[in-house]
Amino acid sequence: MSVLPGEGIELRLNHLTETTQLAEDIAICARPGWLICLQGDLGTGKTAFARAFIRALTNEPDLEVPSPSFSIVQTYECDFENCRLTILHGDLYRLSDPEELREVGLDGSLQTTIRLVEWPEIGNALLGVPNLSIRFESCEDDEAREITLRGQSPALNSVSRSLAIRTFLDTEWGNGVQRQRLAGDASARSYETVLLGGEQRILMNAPRRPDGPPIRDGKPYSQIAQLAEDIERFLEIDEALAFLGLKVPEIHASDLAAGLMLLEDMGNELIIDDDRHPIPDRYLAAAELLAHLHRTNGPDKHGFFEETGLSLRPYDEAAMMIEVELLLDWYAPRFKGAALSDRERKQFLDVWSELIERLGASDWHFVLRDYHSPNILWQPAERDIRRLGLIDFQDAVYGPKAYDLASLAQDARVDVTEELERSIFEYYAKVMAETVQFDKERFSEAYAISCALRTTKILGIFVRLDERDDKPGYLKHLPRIQAYIKRSFEHPSLRDYRDWYSSVIGL
Repeated sequence: MSVLPGEGIELRLNHLTETTQLAEDIAICARPGWLICLQGDLGTGKTAFARAFIRALTNEPDLEVPSPSFSIVQTYECDFENCRLTILHGDLYRLSDPEELREVGLDGSLQTTIRLVEWPEIGNALLGVPNLSIRFESCEDDEAREITLRGQSPALNSVSRSLAIRTFLDTEWGNGVQRQRLAGDASARSYETVLLGGEQRILMNAPRRPDGPPIRDGKPYSQIAQLAEDIERFLEIDEALAFLGLKVPEIHASDLAAGLMLLEDMGNELIIDDDRHPIPDRYLAAAELLAHLHRTNGPDKHGFFEETGLSLRPYDEAAMMIEVELLLDWYAPRFKGAALSDRERKQFLDVWSELIERLGASDWHFVLRDYHSPNILWQPAERDIRRLGLIDFQDAVYGPKAYDLASLAQDARVDVTEELERSIFEYYAKVMAETVQFDKERFSEAYAISCALRTTKILGIFVRLDERDDKPGYLKHLPRIQAYIKRSFEHPSLRDYRDWYSSVIGL
């Protein structure tokens, strides 16, 4: 692969299997709204590329994909993340008038559609500016093709990244790895299921995130909130948790500079059932795992874990405050219907300053930070605490023991009843009290504050995901989070916050 002047990519493909693989590598990074133009003479491989692209995107390797030479357009549909995606495969070779594009639906851009068009030059300007143009040229070797990719920077950057992943897989595992997009999370990370020779692994794609603008004390949000900025933190924390006897993914290969990691696939069996209801025994097992973790000799008061050399960042006042302020910046204005006054903001900050001080006086330990159903995988072949496999822990910090229990018992993605929440809390307390001195009343206050801290942050994040990141799917979780925060308000320590929330936003 070579990069061309003017932002392009040039490739030589030696046979049809490489054309198929290129189509798959582009399909895995393609986005709704893209227009992909395929250019080249007859017989250069445009339709073969389109066929492989459509099969990869629909995840139907045997799908019948005829040439649209006579029909002009063939339509396919598939599920893509949170929407139903339409793929329009067009061949404009027999088009007599570009205006006919309007009749077949290829003109303009739809955000739930990918348009894949052969002979796009016949469509003239009605097609619009392509996100990606791919030119196919024959070589002296009948099977070989010279491929030139040009287009808009976001699409070219995505394709370049996908090709870099292919190189990583070729080097670290083997040629011919099959790739399939895996549902990601709310972060910039993405994941793939990758398969070779009957073995399945997980590819983590997490390039180092660029620092955002400084927002406080010369630091960007990610630094203040103590968020991992590269995959090295995942590797370090993976090793520390494994040392403590917990089930975490084996790391088969990594390229820290590139932000790529090849992980053990621990399956997709969760602690919830197929109807997305909690499986109580598994939630109790998850509470037991936390108790086991919190009884170990973990990090010291500065977050240093001597046995492994890991230095955990503190979940300090600045980190907690910047997170709860997300409610001020995103959630509160939306549900109040107006911007907050300076007085309302100051009252909120004063309330949380006191709550965070109380939380700082509670017992601290290893905090995984996102300890809830999407990140806890049931391992039926394992025993005891290893029945629970952990993922997505790169943002782990040194913080209040109660935080992860709050994350579990008020699961942001699943409805946890008040009865089950009490059972989880009581079971954790029982297991802790069996082997260590445990002040249940003191822990109860830390738990209530941790619940309010987490739900306050999530309310802000889910509205931000909708308004800033165009991810409205997270709004469906808001009623659940709103119900959780009302539960937390029942604890006396949260009376002032309840009063503020009620007067400014409403219960």
